[in-house]
Amino acid sequence: MNPGDELVPLYGEDGRPTGEVVPRREVRARNLRHAATAVVVRNRAGEVYVHRRTDTKDVFPGRYDFAAGGVLQVGEEPYDAAVREVAEELGVTGVPLRSGEADYADEHTRYHAYCFTCVYDGPITWQPEEVVWGAWVSVDDLREMVRTLPFVPDTVGLLWKVVGDV
Repeated sequence: MNPGDELVPLYGEDGRPTGEVVPRREVRARNLRHAATAVVVRNRAGEVYVHRRTDTKDVFPGRYDFAAGGVLQVGEEPYDAAVREVAEELGVTGVPLRSGEADYADEHTRYHAYCFTCVYDGPITWQPEEVVWGAWVSVDDLREMVRTLPFVPDTVGLLWKVVGDV
């Protein structure tokens, strides 16, 4: 199936599904409110895994990110979606995720966010359709990267407090 044809449930301002389902390409074209997950992966040394998105991503292509995640699919529970996304994008499996919720909106995307963190010291395996570069970085290095490189704005807006104050 073409990713643009993937069906996405819409979410209301209350952070809950509205019952309406539309193709992903319509969510992007009309900036419709949906739900998504974001997982910050840290290691026991306190470093954060940072990666650069492929230039083919449908939103924020080529930007740096310090969370793995994605759009919830029809019938999918947020925790299960987060587990699926972090496994697909970075190969992170077998660790518990801690969660919270928030909302994000800008001119490119509007969604109810299910935000997670985990501690993982295993190997990272990128999904080539999603990630072109990645590395473990200290919080100080991440702070400098966020100041100087193009990062995904929703991750910075939603999750910066998880890793340190700007």
